[in-house]
Amino acid sequence: MSAHGDRHAGQRPAVAERSAGNHQPDSDGSHDPAQVDGSHQGHGGHGDHVGQFRRLFWIMLVLAVPVVGFNEMFAHLVGYGLPDSAWVWWVSPVLGSVVYGWGGRPFLTGAVAEIRSRKPGMMLLIALAITVAFVASWGATLRVLDHELNFWWELALLVVIMLLGHWIEMRSLAQTTSALDSLAALLPDEAEKIQGGEVVTVAPADLVVGDVVVVRPGAAVPADGRIVDGSASMDESMITGESAPVQRERGQSVVAGAVATDSGLRVEVTAIGDDTALAGIRKLVAHAQASSSRAQRIADIAAGWLFWFALGSAVITAAVWSLVGQPDNAVVRTITVLVIACPHALGLAIPLVVSIATERAARGGVLVKDRLALESMRTVDAVLFDKTGTLTKGEPTVTGVETAEGHRLDDVLALAAAAELDSEHPLAKAITAAARARGLPVPASSDFSSSPAVGVSATVGGRTVEVGGPNLLAERAEAELQVADQWRKEGAIILHVLVDRHVIGALRLADEIRPESRQAVDALHAAGVQVVMITGDARAVADTVARDLNIDRVFAGVRPEDKAAKVAELQAEGKRIAMVGDGVNDAPALAQADVGIAIGAGTDVAIGSAGVILASSDPRSVLSVIDLSQASYRKMKQNLWWAGGYNLISVPLAAGVLAPIGFVMPMSVGAVLMSVSTVVVALNAQLLRRLDLSPEASATTFLGLRTP
Repeated sequence: MSAHGDRHAGQRPAVAERSAGNHQPDSDGSHDPAQVDGSHQGHGGHGDHVGQFRRLFWIMLVLAVPVVGFNEMFAHLVGYGLPDSAWVWWVSPVLGSVVYGWGGRPFLTGAVAEIRSRKPGMMLLIALAITVAFVASWGATLRVLDHELNFWWELALLVVIMLLGHWIEMRSLAQTTSALDSLAALLPDEAEKIQGGEVVTVAPADLVVGDVVVVRPGAAVPADGRIVDGSASMDESMITGESAPVQRERGQSVVAGAVATDSGLRVEVTAIGDDTALAGIRKLVAHAQASSSRAQRIADIAAGWLFWFALGSAVITAAVWSLVGQPDNAVVRTITVLVIACPHALGLAIPLVVSIATERAARGGVLVKDRLALESMRTVDAVLFDKTGTLTKGEPTVTGVETAEGHRLDDVLALAAAAELDSEHPLAKAITAAARARGLPVPASSDFSSSPAVGVSATVGGRTVEVGGPNLLAERAEAELQVADQWRKEGAIILHVLVDRHVIGALRLADEIRPESRQAVDALHAAGVQVVMITGDARAVADTVARDLNIDRVFAGVRPEDKAAKVAELQAEGKRIAMVGDGVNDAPALAQADVGIAIGAGTDVAIGSAGVILASSDPRSVLSVIDLSQASYRKMKQNLWWAGGYNLISVPLAAGVLAPIGFVMPMSVGAVLMSVSTVVVALNAQLLRRLDLSPEASATTFLGLRTP
């Protein structure tokens, strides 16, 4: 029963949206390293590609040893002799042809797909290089071409190195994707279900909504649910990224995978399968890994230009060496140019950075649904926070107690808690929670009664204790305490406590500011970002919160449907806006903002209108998004410069521009250097895994106490 009227009517309900959004991955033909057989494979297939390239690499390596060892040119270069037998001459051609046809098949089929799609890229360059080497080598073997064009050993080495590079690339992507699969491992193998008064063991997949399960101390919750018996300290770090356990009591929700650390629970299942929080997170991260970004598109365009650059360089190389009367060198130099120019590292530069960043973010409680949102976060110069449930806790809290002359603060609060003990009203719960927080003994009460819009009454120690608002004071002909005027100007809820019809004190209740909000605002200011707050609350309430947090600008009394217009107003001023809301009534504003960030906890992580979802309710997590965006951008730039710049320098060397001074780059060296470039790019991207995305660490970074 609403004992205190409707002063709490503005309280926000829990976030309940569960949508993966409607953002679709770009189908613009961007490079997918998983494309090994002419078709794009989903990210779920990376494990298969790892095995394919691993097997091919080792088989081709075994075959390459005799191809190289029995090659006349290689033996001459190294300085050893071959047996004088006819079969020796055919070892390299026969096994080299197997290496070309079997080991080179992924590149050949990929090249066909690129030709059909009219989007030349890495596969076509690799296929062209090994095909030219194959044809030239057979020409030399059959005495049609000069014997110096016997490139079987270079062909075998090239295929092996390319397979090794692809194996490394696929393994890196598979390790990133496996982070998604590890979410499923958080669920227990078995669940203890209460059936007919007995506890039976079932598989979590066999649970249905409405089942009641037993969660023992140290065990994980098998499905999302609501506690129906018991309380426990829950480790929810796999969902929220917060290491500190949180207390969950009867009536509160728990998520699949959360661990009861200290005591057992009975939980009623409310969601199973794809409807659970873990499944939602997995979908979001997989969706993000499948999405494209502006930087990825730049890399794709660069790879296309690099193809024409390589092809043009190869034609010029062949022409120049032919014109100077060295056709043999023309073939060698042309092949080397094509090997060096393969955009392997360039194709890996962006996807691997973003994939690792997405996975790293998920482990830190930051769920990136749209890569472009993550990429844009570094350019944001104003963050717009929704107040209720974001900067504040979204529930009433006792923030002040004033006593009448002759009465003690603890006595006033204890008596108020005793009177409210049997009430289920949010204000009553706030009062009893405040008494418990101070460790006050709450006396027993009886004869509880409540009156809507007036207050509650109970007998405590033989005295009548009443708690209520202005209507209660009017009925008792009592005056409110002087401090009430100041509290009212601040937009607080005011309840007076009466004993035997006389006022003994007053309670100030308000939506409590999250302690982390102050550090979040300070850190954003330190980063040069303007902080704006928007709320539907009255101006007095908004100004009080803004003053406390040192917020730059406030929009108060804004209806939910008008929030998007406020975002547009800020954008019209030339600002790039990140909107942070709890997902309820904020969808239009989140969609309007340059970056929409939904903040929530537990199962409330799949907010369809946001590009980034914060699994925790800590506003400092916004700093983690900025930190990750900046770090990812640095890695993207480093990889693009390395991959692109490396090719621009290496291609002229491969063409033989230094031949006049006696330096000619062998094709095998070109292949090795190309793969080294790929490894460097991969290792540089892996450094993102070392980034600490905890809200505390990110706030410390922006406050200048830690070098970013």
